[in-house]
Amino acid sequence: MTKIDIISGFLGAGKTTLIKKLLDESFKGEKIVLIENEFGEIGIDGGFLKDAGVEITEMNSGCICCSLVGDFGAALKQVLADYAPARIVIEPSGVGKLSDVVAAVERVQGEAPDLHLNSFVTVVDAGKAKVYMKNFGEFFNDQVEHACAIILSRTQKIDQHKLDGAVTLLREKNPKAAILTTPWDQLTGAQILSAMEGEHDLAHELMEEIEHEDHHHHHHDHDVHDHSHCNHEHGHCEHEHHHDHEHHHEHDHGDTCTTCCDGHHHHDHDADEVFTSWGRETARKYSREDLQEALSALAMTEDYGYVLRAKGMVPCEDGQTWLHFDLTPEEFEIREGAADYTGRLCVIGSDLKEAELEKLFLLV
Repeated sequence: MTKIDIISGFLGAGKTTLIKKLLDESFKGEKIVLIENEFGEIGIDGGFLKDAGVEITEMNSGCICCSLVGDFGAALKQVLADYAPARIVIEPSGVGKLSDVVAAVERVQGEAPDLHLNSFVTVVDAGKAKVYMKNFGEFFNDQVEHACAIILSRTQKIDQHKLDGAVTLLREKNPKAAILTTPWDQLTGAQILSAMEGEHDLAHELMEEIEHEDHHHHHHDHDVHDHSHCNHEHGHCEHEHHHDHEHHHEHDHGDTCTTCCDGHHHHDHDADEVFTSWGRETARKYSREDLQEALSALAMTEDYGYVLRAKGMVPCEDGQTWLHFDLTPEEFEIREGAADYTGRLCVIGSDLKEAELEKLFLLV
């Protein structure tokens, strides 16, 4: 049997960090294949995970929800045939709809009964849940609504009031999922995996104990094609999956999402209608100050479009060091990291101003 875990999450939520933690702490010794699907021109994360000894199939041609019928199913079958892994971890594009990915796996499962859809979870940046729900609800809400567990990242960076507010918003969209609010460094990989697999419900555990004492055993039969269940063997995570997605675009305080609006509310957009990506490879060397200045402008203003995420690695002007960066709205991090075959930059958002980005990163 091959278990499948789908780890979704909006752009920059921390999916790759979570996968790394699970690889290090929970999946050791298992034969694992990671299927990544990058939205955009450049797959930034591939090299990072290859270091962990994981086979990677990167599909950079487009977002997973745009190529479900062909590429994704074929890739999954190929992985099963070539590697026969114990577990497949699927990391969909940050702007993929979780419901689409689950449906695609279930279609393959129809032809490969040894596949077991073990978990499908969503990683959410605790500090950004509200703004993403407001501006990109069609994609963000789908990931939240269809998750068996919602794993909050960066909870240590926000105050209790904001954390409680984020949990309330997420709970409204998904009343049944486990919502993990403890900072990840305080949790073991086993604890996270247990919640992902639906083994978090104390009420359920107590009921099982009572049933065991009474020698009554209730069996739950799940149809693998029925979207009303998460397909866990013990039925821990049952909730309806809604396929008619509301599209929320409320604009306040300068939040914009104009690419897909045009004054109308359209439903069921493909991600590439709403989001665009700008990616460049460059051999240019940067000083830390140059990079700091560029990222400040990118994170703190809307001069370059509505930027959701930027990531990259570039050589430093000292000729020895490489600078890696991560950016989400209003915050970014620069750190020293490993050299890459060339400098790479990737920005994802809506209404991106490509000519201005070229100038910002001193490429013209």
